[in-house]
Amino acid sequence: MNLAKMKVAVIGCGMISSSQHIPSYDKNPLAEIKYLVDIRQDRAMELAKQYQVPYTTTDFRDILADEEVEAVSICTANHTHASIAIECLNAGKHVLCEKPAAIDFERVLEMKAAADRNGKILSIGVVNRFNTAVNKIKQLIDEGELGTLYHIYCSFRAHRSIPGLGGPFTTKAISGGGVLIDWGIHFLDLIFYSIGEPAVKTVSGAVHGELGKNMEQYAYIDMWAGPPDYNGTYDVEDFVTGLIRTEGPTISLNGAWAQNIGESAMFVEFLGDKGGIKLQYGGDFKIYSTKNGVLHEILPTFSKTDPFYDEIDSFLNAAKENKKNRASIDHVILTSAVIDALYKSAELGGEISL
Repeated sequence: MNLAKMKVAVIGCGMISSSQHIPSYDKNPLAEIKYLVDIRQDRAMELAKQYQVPYTTTDFRDILADEEVEAVSICTANHTHASIAIECLNAGKHVLCEKPAAIDFERVLEMKAAADRNGKILSIGVVNRFNTAVNKIKQLIDEGELGTLYHIYCSFRAHRSIPGLGGPFTTKAISGGGVLIDWGIHFLDLIFYSIGEPAVKTVSGAVHGELGKNMEQYAYIDMWAGPPDYNGTYDVEDFVTGLIRTEGPTISLNGAWAQNIGESAMFVEFLGDKGGIKLQYGGDFKIYSTKNGVLHEILPTFSKTDPFYDEIDSFLNAAKENKKNRASIDHVILTSAVIDALYKSAELGGEISL
């Protein structure tokens, strides 16, 4: 029995890497981190010391020729995902790439082609597929507890939460977009995963970038992803709305990094003819149904696992067995196509067909 740990490299040592990827690899008995890579060597070296990682580098290409490294996590800026992933796949590495897979759909397809061509695993960081509550909901839907599912509505709206105004998050060339590609991708992928990835027929969307366009007049209490850079760029949307028609249920969405309503709303509602479910994003859910003329409201309780650890564990097992998992690029293609279509619909001002 081979008990050797799989040697991995983590590319990018920012927030998602330092808080989730690196600790999850460190705790997992299947893995050993050999390299930490970051353009800021001080950041990589600090984390390497904390987690006893032997090597750091500022250039990910330094790991490509190391045959010991079998798998990598890519936690860099959105616009670099595709090029780094493709080079790593071409070098024979399995890849876990943070979401979004890429900043446009064409590049997502190029990533999939590279994975297929090289016979390697390419998973995307759609962590909700490993969330316990989401998987309970998927099971209930699969078992027919909601009956015919006819509509899903999701809301991902915050009062004043534009991240790092003027920085990478609000610069389209780096991020690929605003609240839709940042928050919306999680909600849409969660929905498609839960309902079995039905074919999409049409998409209609609209986006607005109103609250952040006058950056110095943007009022806020705090700002995640760093302080504002008033000399920077704001060319992304802070609000999105959309309607998606599938071969199954319709899906509607409203999302906002910033809105002039002082309430946050982060939830998904699944509507069926036998029952409904409301999921608080990242939290618990309620089931609504009827029986014998009586209305029922159920708040299930169950043990939960760490979705980020489970995501890393699933990726390592997929790489070890060379067998695609639920976060494979094959399953994320649909979400990427719909996000691309929502942006195109908004630009054209009308509904488009997929």
